[in-house]
Amino acid sequence: MKNKKNYYPPKWAFDFHGHLCPFMPLGYRMGIIALEKMGLEREKDHTLHVICSLGEAHPQTCMMDGIQVATGATYGKLLMEKTFYGKLAATFWYPQKTPLRLSLKPSFLDQFGTQEFFSHRKKGLEPSQIAVEVTMKAVDWSYSLENEEIFDIKEIKDFAYQPKKGSFNKGKCSICGEYVFERYLRIKEGKPVCIPCSKY
Repeated sequence: MKNKKNYYPPKWAFDFHGHLCPFMPLGYRMGIIALEKMGLEREKDHTLHVICSLGEAHPQTCMMDGIQVATGATYGKLLMEKTFYGKLAATFWYPQKTPLRLSLKPSFLDQFGTQEFFSHRKKGLEPSQIAVEVTMKAVDWSYSLENEEIFDIKEIKDFAYQPKKGSFNKGKCSICGEYVFERYLRIKEGKPVCIPCSKY
């Protein structure tokens, strides 16, 4: 592909992710494409939000680490969330910009799934247990393709999203004594309590 280096994760991204696999780089590439298409820089603070259509208990969620690395929209900054739809897609939202949705094309996934790497994964091997050359064959194959061969890229003009407003306000649970941020406090017998102590 053209400009492969622009879409390839830095070494620290693999260190952060913990293993070499084909889906973290795809997430990274997805994030870089979104920033380019939306005219954005990597998020430093709390503005860009990413809503992933992924779920859980399917290995392709490694994409999310790549998206975080590329965009700076991290879970820790509350800029990434999941819909649990179980789809390989993500919507990128930024104020005054038209939201952008990127998804992996079925035609790409059908071919990608024939890579030897996935036969090992289906047998129960973890990515770190698979030979590097086998994993890199799958990674390199994806980078032999142009963006348009991998991703459906669509503007979502009617996408409604409202980030939650942050607050420093907190109170102390009257039972365990721990501080609880305001939105998570409950009232039990007229006193503030945390969710676990409330038994709600």
